[in-house]
Amino acid sequence: MSRANDEVDRIVDAWENQRPDLDFAPLQVLSRVDRLSRLLDRARRTAFRRSELEPWEWDVLSALRRAGEPYRLSPKQLLQQTLVSSGTMTNRIDRLVARRLVRRESDPADRRSINVILSDDGRVRVDAAITRLVDAEAALLATLSAGERERLAGLLRKLSLGFDS
Repeated sequence: MSRANDEVDRIVDAWENQRPDLDFAPLQVLSRVDRLSRLLDRARRTAFRRSELEPWEWDVLSALRRAGEPYRLSPKQLLQQTLVSSGTMTNRIDRLVARRLVRRESDPADRRSINVILSDDGRVRVDAAITRLVDAEAALLATLSAGERERLAGLLRKLSLGFDS
């Protein structure tokens, strides 16, 4: 039984002909991950654009939404979840405040600190975006059975944990 070849198979075959001394097994996996990442990035940008959000806005708004009611986090908590610098986060919060997607409020427990709070408009946009995102990502995985998706998720988790350590 022959299998269908994709672009990565063609690239690896060409390299194996040119450099038979190398093991191209890593490219079989990671080149596919890279290509799928680009497809996923496009699908995500489309889902966010339909909710009038940029990917960076999604990162901040979704962190606030995932926090649960009252959808409030400190700038430090947002930094930890979005992995950007303090200056970048300040700029992002300023821009989201200007768009009225979030607001700043003094922390009732410490008047010197502020919290960033998701606005009603921000919540509506992030909820619409996550619905679109889940639908788009489900379509990307439609060729896999539930069991295959579960096995793939487990393998990718294992790989990810290896990078994290």
